[in-house]
Amino acid sequence: MIQYIASDLDGTLLPDGGQNMNPEIFDLILRLKEKGIRFIAASGRQYQSMRLLFEPVKNEISYISENGSLCIHQGQVISRGLIERDLGLNIINAGHEYGQCSILLSCESRHYTDSGNEAFLNHMRNVIHNDIAVVEDLRQVTEPFLKLAICDFNGTDRLFPFLKERFSQEIRVVTAGKIWVDFLAPGADKGTALAGLLKHLNIPPENGIAFGDQYNDIDMLRFAGTGYAMKTAAPGVADYADCVTESAAEVIKELLERA
Repeated sequence: MIQYIASDLDGTLLPDGGQNMNPEIFDLILRLKEKGIRFIAASGRQYQSMRLLFEPVKNEISYISENGSLCIHQGQVISRGLIERDLGLNIINAGHEYGQCSILLSCESRHYTDSGNEAFLNHMRNVIHNDIAVVEDLRQVTEPFLKLAICDFNGTDRLFPFLKERFSQEIRVVTAGKIWVDFLAPGADKGTALAGLLKHLNIPPENGIAFGDQYNDIDMLRFAGTGYAMKTAAPGVADYADCVTESAAEVIKELLERA
């Protein structure tokens, strides 16, 4: 019995670099609701940005945002994960040391950056549609840190090893797409957030499906009843899934035909 479907966005429901959801997805979500199946969007993206992406059905779904650091159902915060401030400041310093990258600090009210890269700012504001403020120094932000992410438009091949070597003993460091490296708050990931949400909804974890393509999806793929890795997933991600698919939408359609 399927009672929920949790899905990553970028590289899963959205092609890498894509910023507009196929309207077919909205129809599928409404059809799932008719069958009593809850749809859960799970992403490294900001909650406000995710709601814009799902505008036609924004009040019909649940949200796992910031890679699990913020889980919201019907406007209620179900769980929240935080990065200890001193560690966050060390990550910010390392990003500045690396250079040629842009740092994104996620807080509950909005995102912050001290980047002067106009291409990055345009990408965040006008492509991803984040609520983001530019500050002179990220270390001046006093709000609790939900997540830190570092963007390198040249890719993560050099950035990821640099950051993983520095911080893997203190915090989980994962890729989240082709240009992002994310730092996951201790005890907060997509799988943990999904577990908390399902407990809130009184849904057994085995009664659902999860889709993902990156290392930040692994915990969710392992926790769900059936985990689907995308055929284009990062190397090794499929090892943690039960199945591989070229299209999450097609799997959902097949499910609806059987329901």
